[in-house]
Amino acid sequence: MGQHRATIDWKRYLACEAASDPLSERARDALVRSLFARRTALAMGALNCAMASTVVAFLSGHPLLYALAFLLASIAIFRIVNARHLAALAEGTGASQLELAYKLGAFGFSLVLGTIAAAAIALDIGPMAQVLIISNALGYGIGICGHNAARPTIALGQLLLVSTPIVAAALAQGSIAGAFLALTIALLFPAMYLIVSSIFRNLRDSLTAADRSAALAAEMEIIALTDRVTGLTNRPGLDRRLPEIISQADACGPVAIFWVDLARFKEVNDLKGHQAGDYLLREIGTRISALIEDDGVVARFAGDEFVAACPIADRNTASMLASRILGEIKRPVLVDGERLEMSASIGIAVTPDDGTMPDELMRHADMALYEAKVGGRSQIRFFDPSMTRDLTHRRKIETELRLALSRDELSVYFQPIVDLETGRIRCFEALVRWFHPTKGEIPPDQFIPIAEECGAIATLGNWLTGEAARTAAKWPDDIRLAVNLSPTQIKAPGAALGILRAIRDAGLAPERLELEITENLFLEDSPDIALFIADLSRAGVRFALDDFGIGYSSLGYINQWPFSKIKVDRSFVSGAQAGRKSDAIIRAVSQMGQTLGIEIVAEGLETIEQVEAVQSAGCTLGQGYHFSRAVPAYQAALLLAEDRATRTGVLRCVS
Repeated sequence: MGQHRATIDWKRYLACEAASDPLSERARDALVRSLFARRTALAMGALNCAMASTVVAFLSGHPLLYALAFLLASIAIFRIVNARHLAALAEGTGASQLELAYKLGAFGFSLVLGTIAAAAIALDIGPMAQVLIISNALGYGIGICGHNAARPTIALGQLLLVSTPIVAAALAQGSIAGAFLALTIALLFPAMYLIVSSIFRNLRDSLTAADRSAALAAEMEIIALTDRVTGLTNRPGLDRRLPEIISQADACGPVAIFWVDLARFKEVNDLKGHQAGDYLLREIGTRISALIEDDGVVARFAGDEFVAACPIADRNTASMLASRILGEIKRPVLVDGERLEMSASIGIAVTPDDGTMPDELMRHADMALYEAKVGGRSQIRFFDPSMTRDLTHRRKIETELRLALSRDELSVYFQPIVDLETGRIRCFEALVRWFHPTKGEIPPDQFIPIAEECGAIATLGNWLTGEAARTAAKWPDDIRLAVNLSPTQIKAPGAALGILRAIRDAGLAPERLELEITENLFLEDSPDIALFIADLSRAGVRFALDDFGIGYSSLGYINQWPFSKIKVDRSFVSGAQAGRKSDAIIRAVSQMGQTLGIEIVAEGLETIEQVEAVQSAGCTLGQGYHFSRAVPAYQAALLLAEDRATRTGVLRCVS
């Protein structure tokens, strides 16, 4: 029964060997290459058997044994030399070729060694000489089974070739000892088969585990370098791919990096949910990828940012590609049955002009992206060295601004808003001024945008509101305080509570506070903005629409939000646009305000003629240098005192 099972296992093994499964091929490849790499072991084994056969031939003095010993030594030398030669070619030579070369030497050597041992038995040479050559032959056959177990056909084939001649010679002798010797040697074969097959299975299992580990490692690496939402390369993947693409720049021409930032993506997540946002990102990622050749890369770098890098012909090609990317992003996306139209800003850096190292190029593309975003929607900007100087300046201003807030370098100035009919002061607009200890006065248009960028605008805005409210609380109750709010400040968490807390601590009634906001704020259509206005309106705070006429002016804003005042931008009064058309626009806005019960403020009034013109057009309030510049708190108090004393007339200019 055991012999039958062994026969079945042997057939199954042969069938497995005949099948070209990847694991056995890998084992064979590893075996063959390792054999040619271990030339010392091969040389020692071959030389030992060659020496034993030479000694036996010398002891017997028989010409046949001399001839066989010479042949065995020649094969041994051939194998050693061939192993050295093929070892140098192993990486470039196929496993099948290496295996064939090994088989020829191994099988030939085994057959000649077994023949020498059989000849020693047949020629009936001295007993010790027979023991020497037979023990060498069988020891070689047994040892080679363990050595070559990863390629069982070679291992068992060598054992068969070395033992078969000995078995035949032992049986041919006709003695009982010879028969038992033949039987003992024959029993070696199934025993060695079990050992070889066991070693082979262990190796196969090890290779299987190694394959699984390698596959798992490769899968984990792919996951680690892939964005989960879009399936694109992620930031670590971009860090790996970008150096490869840039290194090919010399051969393939310049490489361009396109840093894309989607506009208003957060609103999609807030209004439509994250699933809609993820779908939008996947769609835009697919569109960008379709424009980038296979030798480039597209990565989702951050929440709503993509980075693409690819070889280009020149900067003009990069510009056209950026325009195509922008066009694809603008193309409407259908999400849950609704058409969404997106826009984006793109910053571009190109090798070698803008740098040759990945970090440098990414930094410059980021700077170009910033300039594109400052320039408005759907803008494309190439990096320019001047951007580095601008960034350094902005960073310095940012650092000094944060220090200024703690060092009391900032001051609140007040500019009056006057009733055009009576000439009385109705309101003061609070404006922040920064007097640097060494640089002097820094204009608001330099530090306000930087405060918005770095996130300091909320702190600055709350400080301004609080300081102005403390001053306004000392004024007569009929004088209101106007504070201009930044869209960034309004969207900050807890913005409404911060303003209410500031005026409460200052002792200013909410009805006396008037918050000026620009119409650009409403382009985002954010629920946070609506909640901000609703909370403050409920508390009694008033709202004014500032800079009306220079943005995306819409009567829908006026109808939707509780504005008590509209400020017509100064460009219609004293700017280059002033003229008959601007007069007609002011008149139309004034008539609308009169109908809706909304006061109309004309900004930028510098001459009495301008005052008379806007008053005749229907404006009820005015603001500008004709009445007064922005002044410190003590001068604002003087203006109020003078206003109360005269009660009539127009304020004289205060410089």
